[in-house]
Amino acid sequence: MLVRVVKVRWVRLLVVALLLVAFVVADRDVGARDARLLPAGAHPSALPVAGPGASGSPSASPSAGVYADRLPRFDKAPPAVRTAAAVEDGALPWVARVPTDQRVAFVTIDDGWVKHPKAAELLREAHVPVTLFLTINAISDNPEYFRTLQDLGAVIEAHTITHNKLTGLSYDMQRQEICGSADRLGELYGRRPTLFRPPFGEKDATTLRAAHDCGLKAVFFWKESVNQGNVWYQEVKVVQPGDVILMHFRDQFVEDFIAALQGIKAAGLTPARLEDYYP
Repeated sequence: MLVRVVKVRWVRLLVVALLLVAFVVADRDVGARDARLLPAGAHPSALPVAGPGASGSPSASPSAGVYADRLPRFDKAPPAVRTAAAVEDGALPWVARVPTDQRVAFVTIDDGWVKHPKAAELLREAHVPVTLFLTINAISDNPEYFRTLQDLGAVIEAHTITHNKLTGLSYDMQRQEICGSADRLGELYGRRPTLFRPPFGEKDATTLRAAHDCGLKAVFFWKESVNQGNVWYQEVKVVQPGDVILMHFRDQFVEDFIAALQGIKAAGLTPARLEDYYP
């Protein structure tokens, strides 16, 4: 009886020992595999942790497609018919609606004081062209933020250095604000702007002349503006072909951007690139 008990205990000990050996070998293999996944010098805590909904793909993003159910989809914009800039007496045209019969509209975004963390994600998901009229003082604390948007297709245009009201200022002062902003944006983003929007949408004859002398092609106002998720119309309550739509880099960027696109979609139009019409 004693011999049988000893044999049973010996067998149990042998089984436990074999299990421990197998566990150590398996853990070593997993550790070696995980080490190959880490960048040089990285701590093992940098490894991705699987969890509910994890895809296992390093390129998978948990926020991918987060706005898919809110963003309207558009057909590709038609080939642009370029607009000749009607320069009169050395002054640029003042544009709120692009003179075109094509069923397109234009999204423009001003200033740059608020760097909303979701702007890049929205542009990436929406796949629509936008034009940014940027103020130098507003972007100076983080110019890289707007380079990311540029890499996603946004085109950067001029909006003065300080965002001060231009009307009533001397030619030299207006020229400094306009030319200086275009020059600086060219240095920052590798393309000197060709279009301009004055702060507050206010201009005088001097503004149009100074913008022309700074080498720009057109000065822009707008037909619709977007604020706090609402579209505000100057004329009939529908976006019309050629309309320039204004929004800003504000805390409500997500709601404003989606509202602008929904307004364009409701009108049966497609977002187009402003620079294709005023090259």
